[in-house]
Amino acid sequence: MSTQEKDIEQLVETLSKLSVLDMSKLKGALEDKWGVKAAAAAPMMAAAPAAAAAEEKEATDFKVTLQEAPLDKKISIIKVVREVTGLGLKEAKDLVEGAPKVLKESAPKAEADEISKKVSDAGGKVTLAGL
Repeated sequence: MSTQEKDIEQLVETLSKLSVLDMSKLKGALEDKWGVKAAAAAPMMAAAPAAAAAEEKEATDFKVTLQEAPLDKKISIIKVVREVTGLGLKEAKDLVEGAPKVLKESAPKAEADEISKKVSDAGGKVTLAGL
């Protein structure tokens, strides 16, 4: 096996471990870097193994988990957590300070992506897990 083939195999393995959100960020970064549209980047995303692709297609609901909240962004993140969960100030503050914590046990893909974007924009880190 050539070095290039090993590099490709390693890249495929790395891409297979990305979450849907991270794949979306990668797609955007590649579009910016290469000056292409999503349609041009789609074949690159198809390089992920069929098992990973099937898993993503099957997942219609996602568990949204706040992984980390930097201290300098805590207030902004608490505001977003209150907005998406309906919690009171103290409960939202406790949740943010106790990260990693589940924000939403089950949310449709669009809602999970929206929550993830809001928390990311506020400075927090979120993971989505397909159910």
